[in-house]
Amino acid sequence: MLTGELPSQTLPSLRPEDKIYQALQMMNDNQVTHLPVADGEDYVGLVSEDDLMQAENENDSLADLTQAFGNVSVKNSDHFLKALQKAAENGLSVVPIIDEENKLVGSLAYNDLLKHASDFLSLQAPGALIVLEMDNNQYSFNEISKLVETNDAQITQLNTSSDPETGLMQVTIRVNKPEVSDIVATFQRYEYNVKYYFGEEIYTNELRSNYENLMNYLKI
Repeated sequence: MLTGELPSQTLPSLRPEDKIYQALQMMNDNQVTHLPVADGEDYVGLVSEDDLMQAENENDSLADLTQAFGNVSVKNSDHFLKALQKAAENGLSVVPIIDEENKLVGSLAYNDLLKHASDFLSLQAPGALIVLEMDNNQYSFNEISKLVETNDAQITQLNTSSDPETGLMQVTIRVNKPEVSDIVATFQRYEYNVKYYFGEEIYTNELRSNYENLMNYLKI
């Protein structure tokens, strides 16, 4: 989903002639700590509550703080996840949306971006998460998918990342099945390291202990 396709935002924008106290009041009213500044339709920059609080005179206009404005924004043709990434990287409560001519066309609140991400990842749909850890050269999407499907389930989302401390790959998969003890057992049977899993059922310590005791017994 592109940022320009998201539901229209009700967040206001500021003007260079607005007073600092007016901008602070507008941020307070909308429960944000950033707001875009536009001169007519042209995007000027992003001002933060911290910048406003450091001003000596709250009756000064925003035009006096131009050098402190941030230049973070996303295009209306960008995927909304890019907006979420910029908000997270820069600690923003609001991400401005501009068009190809640098015209301000809207703003996205960070909390709204998180809701869109939740919908995008189908986090509200029934299912479970399983996190596998492995060496990079051991990763095979086809094999992982096949093992999930042998338990009458399907992968609905898959993400990979690297642990900076261990260098190992973490594969996070979301499946359309809320009870995943059988899938977890299958992965373990094929010697996958299941680091975490989150499903509706509880994989009890007693069951895990009994399994480990059995495996130890078979090794004798």
